[in-house]
Amino acid sequence: MATATKQPPTKDAANGSVRVEIFDQVYNLRGSDADYILKLAEYVDMKMRAVSEQTATVDSVRLAVLAALNIADEYHLLKRRVEVPAPEVRQRASKLESALDEVLQDTRRTG
Repeated sequence: MATATKQPPTKDAANGSVRVEIFDQVYNLRGSDADYILKLAEYVDMKMRAVSEQTATVDSVRLAVLAALNIADEYHLLKRRVEVPAPEVRQRASKLESALDEVLQDTRRTG
């Protein structure tokens, strides 16, 4: 597993900063959740290393852009899945709606 830092991250509770290493570069990042920042940094580091293994590029800026494009692609695929239910989900929801309508109609007739 790739890690965002070869050394343990340095957390500064006073200003909410954490020192991380992404693709051999050190960054001091601030936020309300140092563990979350470290998790994000590890993910970006992993993506950059994966892209690095698949391309001949050694330019870290190009690698960062390619990694960002991969992350953006993952994000949009997941977002599309959440926003637009799969046809099977829509079909099942429609069947459940029809079944519920039937039960409600039966209840009104017998009630």
